[in-house]
Formats: sequence, structure tokens, C-alpha cells
Amino acid sequence: MVVSKEAGSSSYSLPPYPREDTPLLGKAPPLSSNLKTFANIFISIVGAGVLGLPYSFKRTGWLMGLVMLFAVALLTYHCMMLLVLTRRKLESLAPLARIPSFGDLGFAICGPMGRFAVDVMILLSQSGFCVSYLIFISTTLAFLANPSSQTTPLFLGFTPKVLFLWACFPFQLGLNSVRTLTHLAPLSIFADVVDLAAKSVVMVEDVLVFLRNKPELKTFGGLSVFFYGIGVAVYAFEGIGMILPLETEAKDKKIFGRVLGLGMGFISVLFGLFGGLGYLAFGEDTKDIITTNLGAGVISVFIQLGLCINLFFTFPIMMNPVYEVVERRFCGSRYSLWLRWLIVLVISLVALSVPNFADFLSLVGSSVCVVLSFVLPALFHCIVFKEELGWRCVVGMGRLWFLGLLLQLLGLTLP
Repeated sequence: MVVSKEAGSSSYSLPPYPREDTPLLGKAPPLSSNLKTFANIFISIVGAGVLGLPYSFKRTGWLMGLVMLFAVALLTYHCMMLLVLTRRKLESLAPLARIPSFGDLGFAICGPMGRFAVDVMILLSQSGFCVSYLIFISTTLAFLANPSSQTTPLFLGFTPKVLFLWACFPFQLGLNSVRTLTHLAPLSIFADVVDLAAKSVVMVEDVLVFLRNKPELKTFGGLSVFFYGIGVAVYAFEGIGMILPLETEAKDKKIFGRVLGLGMGFISVLFGLFGGLGYLAFGEDTKDIITTNLGAGVISVFIQLGLCINLFFTFPIMMNPVYEVVERRFCGSRYSLWLRWLIVLVISLVALSVPNFADFLSLVGSSVCVVLSFVLPALFHCIVFKEELGWRCVVGMGRLWFLGLLLQLLGLTLP
């Protein structure tokens, strides 16, 4: 186990990016009240994954969908606290050391290989999130432009979805050229406000549609689709990489666990309502992108545009950890415009090849997010606490590893 002053932030940090030999000591960040910490937890976790929950509930059944959602929330909270407790233990052994991020924790425990493992998982997960953003934006805009012929080629053999994705491409090149997140902060705040308003209206619309139609619903969808739903749920709780920075900035660290638990509970209820109401409203007609079920009308158009605006401006913010990792690894932490543009191009090409939004969420959740959220926290915790916990630590890590492997295998192979 490596506990030293040599570590760098692996993700979620503002430039200039630290190097492998950057000291951990630095200026302490401003501390956040419990209310602000709660708000930051909410912002860090709630993302595009919630939009795939109604379709997931359609496949799993509403009761099984709720069970797997709350089970994943509880397990995610447990693994988040494993990271917090592991970091606290290491810092108690070396009071002058500071471990601000997930990647720093991997470096402190396993050296460069630990940081590399976290880097790879963060790069894949953040890129996967941004691929899903482009899928949602292009599919939604194609639906708004012509709901009846989304797959009909319009220009040079390209479908509306492809045309809208490439229309977004030059604007994303511009946004992703911004060096620091500070300049994107006003756009981020605006996007969050629009997102919350749009999702709230979606849930109200779902209730009204359900009262009119009352479609037939299923309770259980079978074991195979249960693991599909687990993958979507793991994807939805996408903020584990932000937990250590959030605890660092919390003013009252003694009750951070309770604040985190309250936040996770609130988000779980919100996710359950969004997924459940979406399925209750449309039943077996629920589509992979729930907003395309809303039909025509001014309110429906504004909802869908609002969600697209949110994801459009969130894209460069979610890509920042990817640029941090790649520029630190290949450019000596120097800003590289051509490398950023190349990454945006690759992500756009991947988005073009994905046929289904919710299926892609399950794929990313069952593979990359399982490792990042469950496997690595359990491994790091076991290494640090093995002398204190003994066989109990090994058994606990083994359970989480077995569960992670099971979710990966079944989530990737079962229909």
C-alpha cells in the first residue's frame, strides 16, 4: 500500500491538471454546508440515466423495477461509504497527506496501477454517458422534426437522426474547446434548471395520461430482464467518482454519511417515481426514450427541447474528466485542442452505431459502471482494512466481486 505525497487528481478537477509527482498538499477548498452538500450530491448523481428507467420498467415489470432500483441504490450507497471510510483511514495514518479523488485513492493504495485502473474506468464511463447524451439529443430532435419517418433517408442517404447528430458536432467542438469548467458554469446552472423543470412536467404529464388511458401493466418480467434492469439502474446512479471531492468540501464531515444517505434516498424515490409513472402512463407502448411517448403539442415540444438543451450543455462538462485523464497521460497535462476534437469525433461515431438508448444504458451500466461503483471500492477497502477485519473483509469483498461479475455476465449476455 502506498501512502505518500505523490498523487494527482484522476478526475473531476479543474486545470491545471496535476502530474504523477504533484504533491497532495494544497490550498483547502471552501467548505459546504449540509444543505449545499445535499444539493451537490443531487446534481452529481441525477443525469441522463433516469430517462431510460420507464422503458426498463416496461421490460422488468413495475414491481421488479422498483425492487432492483432500490437494491442498486442501497448497494451504491454502501460502496460510496467504503470509499469514504478507506480515504479516512489512510489520511489518519498520514495526517499530512491529502487524497482528494478516486484516482488518488487508487494511487495511494495500489500505486500507478491503481490510478490506471480508475482512469480507464472513468474514461470509459464518462465517454459512455456522453454517447447516451448524443443518442438522446439526435433521436429526440428527429422525432420532433418528423415523428412518422425517423428512419427514412432525407439528405444524401442520411436519416434525420444522423443529420441532427452531425449538426450538433461543430457546436460541440466549440464547447469542448473551452479550457476550464469555470467558463461553462453559467451554462451548467441554466441546464440544471431546465432539466429539473422538464422532468417535473414529464411526471405530471405521465399522471394525466395514466388517468385517461389506464393501460395494462405487468408486475414481473423474468430473471433475464431483471439483470437488464439492474444495468440501467447502475447507470442511473452515476456519481460515485464525485463522492470523495464532495466529502472533502463538506463542512461537517461527521454526518456526511447521513447527508449522503438522505440524498441517495431522495434520489431513489425520484427515480422510482419517474420510471414508474412513465410505465404506468404508456404500459407496453413505452419507448426507450420516454419523451417520444408524449406526442404532439406545445408542452411536449418544450419538454423535449428542454431535456436536449440540458444534455447538450452537460456534454462538455461530463467530458472534462476524460480530457483530464487523456491529456495527463499523453500530453503531460498540457491542453490539447486536436486531441479533444478527436475524442468528440470518436464519441459521435459510436453514438451513430447504437440502435437503442435504453439498451446502451444497460450495456454501460452492466460493464463499466459495475467495476467503478462496486468492484474497485470493495477492493480498495479490503486492502486497507484487511488487518482489522480479517476474513470478514475478504468475504465482504468476495460478495461484491461475485455480484459485480454476475451483473456483468448476465447483463451483457441475456436479452
